[in-house]
Amino acid sequence: MSNPDPAGQYVTNPPRELPKRRGTELVMLAFAALIVTFAFILVEANQEHQLSWAILGYGACYLAVFAVAHLAIRRWAPYADPLILPCVALLNGLGLVMIYRIDLAKAAQGETIGSDTLKQLLWTAISLVLFLGVLLLVKDHRTLTRYAYTFGLVGIIALALPALLPASLSEVSGAKVWVKVGGLFAIQPGEFAKILLMIFFAAFLVSKRDLFMSAGKRFLGVELPRARDLGPILIAAVACLGILVFEKDLGTSLLFFGVVLMMLYVATERFIWVALGLSLFAAGALIAYQLFSHVQTRVENWLDPFAKADGAGYQPVQALFGLGTGGMAGTGLGAGRPEIVPAAKTDYISAALGEELGFIGLAALLMVYVILAMRGMRSALAVRDTFGKLLGGGLSFIIIMQLFVIVGGVTNLIPMTGVTTPFLSYGGSSLLANYILVALLLRISDAARRPQAGPKPRQPQQQAPLAEAHTVMVQREELPQLQQGQAQGPQGANG
Repeated sequence: MSNPDPAGQYVTNPPRELPKRRGTELVMLAFAALIVTFAFILVEANQEHQLSWAILGYGACYLAVFAVAHLAIRRWAPYADPLILPCVALLNGLGLVMIYRIDLAKAAQGETIGSDTLKQLLWTAISLVLFLGVLLLVKDHRTLTRYAYTFGLVGIIALALPALLPASLSEVSGAKVWVKVGGLFAIQPGEFAKILLMIFFAAFLVSKRDLFMSAGKRFLGVELPRARDLGPILIAAVACLGILVFEKDLGTSLLFFGVVLMMLYVATERFIWVALGLSLFAAGALIAYQLFSHVQTRVENWLDPFAKADGAGYQPVQALFGLGTGGMAGTGLGAGRPEIVPAAKTDYISAALGEELGFIGLAALLMVYVILAMRGMRSALAVRDTFGKLLGGGLSFIIIMQLFVIVGGVTNLIPMTGVTTPFLSYGGSSLLANYILVALLLRISDAARRPQAGPKPRQPQQQAPLAEAHTVMVQREELPQLQQGQAQGPQGANG
């Protein structure tokens, strides 16, 4: 019988492989599907007082999309965080439920039933294709640094493109943020530009981090950055002001500048960059308020929406009335009147959900967003490279930042900006971009949890048998001191 490896008895804590947790992800996906299915049934029961075959079709498409996504993660990102995809599935599913619920209400008014729900399902399927493409092509998130400047250039072009096009091809509801393609559909390039610019800025901060760490003169006990290092933040401020001026889009400018400041702070751990950036943005917003009428209208509606309740303030007033009607527990899915609020499927979908789910249901939805962002931040902290930390932190932060901007505008906490609610709102551009964002987060999470490859064991060298080994005679030279001592020894003995 062969003896066990003697070295094994000294291994007190052998390395173990982390669990992949794909089974946990599958169980949570099933739980999300159960909630979405029950929500569809409630909407049908309250609106139609009967169940139709339509919800079976929508449910089957929903299950197929996320089953494919789960299998793709199992194949290409087996160590990814198990809660990211279920959170996305729940949010996307509840968004489909609310869009379908408003479709039913519009059908009662003579409009085509189910058209927007089918379109949103189609956009979800296209988003899945992009999701799979990112997981398949981006084997390692660090390879994105090779194309950082290309991504930055494409992002700037995408951000500026709507402002360069005529209003007939780019303007919708007063904001020039769209690109209309042949009258068939419109796409919002800024949604993709924010991801491209985050990749560029993360790579730029990794390579130029020492520039932002250098301190300049001290003023009132605060170390100010050197004047020549202010270039990137000034460019970001000018770009955001340009978006605000030429595209009339306060939301995108606020999102972009907020993410830049967050990544600067994470890279340098110096709060002076945040204070300086906020000061620049406040100064730019004040100038824009003095110069542009659409900014003044947004601020006036924020300060006193009831002053023009029949005019410019009609939309925020109806949203506040809907939230007030919902109260703590809500009216119930399908039992409210969210279709009264203009843009209830897009900008104001959180108000529609707040009316029918109440404060408790809306707070639970916001907690799902918090869980999603926290799991992303956790992966960013655990990943081993600086670029992954910055990119993962930026991708997670923009989810919370976008949620704060839109929900804060709907609840009248801040001026309304018109950005979409991630995964909930109707629209293709936001859904496509956010699925790309989730795929990158899963890739970073997979790299963070994947065990490191250990060093290769050394192969033992083959030695010749002792009987066949060659014998080499080696002549050893005697040390001079030893020879001298041997020569003096007899003399000392004779004396």
